[in-house]
Amino acid sequence: MPMPLPRWFAHRGGGSLAPENTLAGIRLAVRLGYRAVEFDVMLSSDGTPVLIHDETLERTTNGSGAVCDTSDALLFSLDAGCGEPIPRFADAARLCRELGLLANVEIKPATGHELRTAEVVARMAADVWRGAPIQPLLSSFSLEALAVARDVAPQLSRGVLFEVVPSGWQADFDVLQAVSLHTDALTLSDDVLAEARARDVPVLCYTVNDVAAADRLLARGVSGMFTDRLDLFVAQAAA
Repeated sequence: MPMPLPRWFAHRGGGSLAPENTLAGIRLAVRLGYRAVEFDVMLSSDGTPVLIHDETLERTTNGSGAVCDTSDALLFSLDAGCGEPIPRFADAARLCRELGLLANVEIKPATGHELRTAEVVARMAADVWRGAPIQPLLSSFSLEALAVARDVAPQLSRGVLFEVVPSGWQADFDVLQAVSLHTDALTLSDDVLAEARARDVPVLCYTVNDVAAADRLLARGVSGMFTDRLDLFVAQAAA
């Protein structure tokens, strides 16, 4: 049986309506009625898992340099937008558990840190959500990272993430014992959708910020979508 998934995920926490990958974004998603959020996790130079998308700090904070080369002391002093700090993954996970949210935790390792990042994130996710009624969904573009997550926390569900779904994706999907297929909405083919439907695999698409585009994807059989425009899909997210 496929994992039950909401139709809408708040992309990077609060999408474009709040500083991305922050606790403020997650709280905004809840206020707007979203039941699921997605966020990215990588490691600081001290090995602490934190919420951030880019390998470098410049785009989303007032800092500079590589995240993996930045200490916790400096990282947590930075402004991630509107005075919001970069959150620790542990704090974001606890908040999601407290609020009853499904968290799609994207393991986003810096280059060369795939295995360690996956190990730390999977262990922490298993610990924070132990016994919770709603368990997280771990995803990644890194198949290596997902393999580590499978071995470290086999009880947690996994989603395989592709920019373009390759032919033969089913082999990786099966090896990783995944439950969902995630891909760019613009590259999703009807053939892949048909293959997924035949296997009862839910397909989730990023990043859908247009109502007409969302309607077309739903008509094609897509199960769920990630959006930056939380305001456009409030009624559907709360349904």
